[in-house]
Amino acid sequence: MTATPPFTGSLVAIITPFHGDKVDFPALKKLVEWHIQEGTQGIIPCGTTGESATFSHDEQHQVIAEVVQAAAGRIPIIAGAGSNSTREAVSLGQAAQRLGANGILTITPYYNKPTQEGLYQHFKAVRSNTDLPMVLYNVPGRTGVNLLPETTARVMALGKLAGVKESTGNCEQVQEMIDLGIPVISGDDHYTFPFMMLGAVGVISVVANFAPRLMRRYVDACAAGNLPEARRLHAQVCALQKVAFLESNPIPVKAAVAAQGRCHEEYRLPIVPMTPAKKELLLAAMRSHQLL
Repeated sequence: MTATPPFTGSLVAIITPFHGDKVDFPALKKLVEWHIQEGTQGIIPCGTTGESATFSHDEQHQVIAEVVQAAAGRIPIIAGAGSNSTREAVSLGQAAQRLGANGILTITPYYNKPTQEGLYQHFKAVRSNTDLPMVLYNVPGRTGVNLLPETTARVMALGKLAGVKESTGNCEQVQEMIDLGIPVISGDDHYTFPFMMLGAVGVISVVANFAPRLMRRYVDACAAGNLPEARRLHAQVCALQKVAFLESNPIPVKAAVAAQGRCHEEYRLPIVPMTPAKKELLLAAMRSHQLL
């Protein structure tokens, strides 16, 4: 059996507010405080939902530093620190450590589609150059490569593997990892219930950006084995997840947070605002769940 993983429960892949094409740090700090008050159990800045692909390295460092400072040790901060360049992933991980993050989220290299051995060597390099607990991010739909359980087990043997953010939707693969003692964190809101019933320890959520209290109640019900409540909340989360992905993430989720008055509805190209018809579907769903 493995030790209790350091990152569990309802974790949010937080958006990055922009204003005038710059990071809106006052809005970001208010979001962090709101999440803490609403029960979010960990924050992931500089992920895909945070539009990190558009950041300069200086911006990424600033965002991590500001989120760490705003959280002030009350909940863990797992900094997005991935790249398809191993050298860059190492550098980003080292920066996250210097800036006071509690862990790093490091994605499988995208586009270059490494072999399983290449994946292992990539994560080994990150592990060898940082001391922070690592959460690996497996999202074949965006990267074109699947991190297999046996490769993850090899990475775990290097030490300080805090979990895998699993976005394959593959229950068989999740079961294999759990059987190997690997902590699994759902990478998709709508797979939280089945994955946690198999033994996953939480979710890195998109929906939590605009419904953090609901996500906390949902994850708590799953963790407690309260099946009637978990199923009821699962239905709500699935309805919200559906509208949160009407267009590419993070377009709808940022529109949702902006509709709540918590940020400007501003994106960086190639991300653009929602079409009006789809935005109205999003807002109608939010109203029906008392989120507006």
